[in-house]
Amino acid sequence: MNESLQTQYGQVLGSGLAAERQRVLRNTYWLLALSMLPTVLGAWIGVSTGILATMGVGASTLLFFAGAFGLMFVIEKTKNSSTGVIALLAFTFFMGLMLSRLVAAVLGFSNGSQLIMMAFGGTGAIFFAMASLATVIKRDLSSMGKFLFVGAVILMVAGIANIFLQSSALMLTIMVLAMAVFSAFMLFDIKRVLDGGETNYISATLAIYLDLYNVFQSLLSLLGIFGGERD
Repeated sequence: MNESLQTQYGQVLGSGLAAERQRVLRNTYWLLALSMLPTVLGAWIGVSTGILATMGVGASTLLFFAGAFGLMFVIEKTKNSSTGVIALLAFTFFMGLMLSRLVAAVLGFSNGSQLIMMAFGGTGAIFFAMASLATVIKRDLSSMGKFLFVGAVILMVAGIANIFLQSSALMLTIMVLAMAVFSAFMLFDIKRVLDGGETNYISATLAIYLDLYNVFQSLLSLLGIFGGERD
């Protein structure tokens, strides 16, 4: 009798945990979809006003790191309240604004709009593939985290170094590796939610948003380099 009760208790507990993880994932996806709106708005304002065009590469890089890390700090501090959602949406607006320089450059091509849609579609396809893969992989992927973090840091350092080196070959290498690293990060972050490793949907949204942002930025840059057409 005791064994039967323990089995039933375990089943109820397991069902409750699964439902909670699905709730976190569902809220994450909804907030992720919502975060696209301020991102697009920020990019549109940046392109329309040319606010970043007047800034040098060094100044815009400093602004990016100060704004991005400052807002991420605020998000983590307020992630257990509704203020965290507001901070996250402010962050995505800022990231859209910082993306506007690249978007404006791509729109300078005669097929710029098509390239942006291709990058958007390609990023969506990668997200769908990683989300689907996360649901079928049974093994624990937590060990990937350290390697992916090191890879991201190396990419960031290489990107900063290339501001001074101005190497086209290094830039292309960074973009290709960034797509690979952040696609893997996407899988890792979604799997963490599914496995219960991340229980806060605001933090989960921030992580997956950054993965999508980096994949989109790298893909759009590569499409602009290899597929951009001048009139």
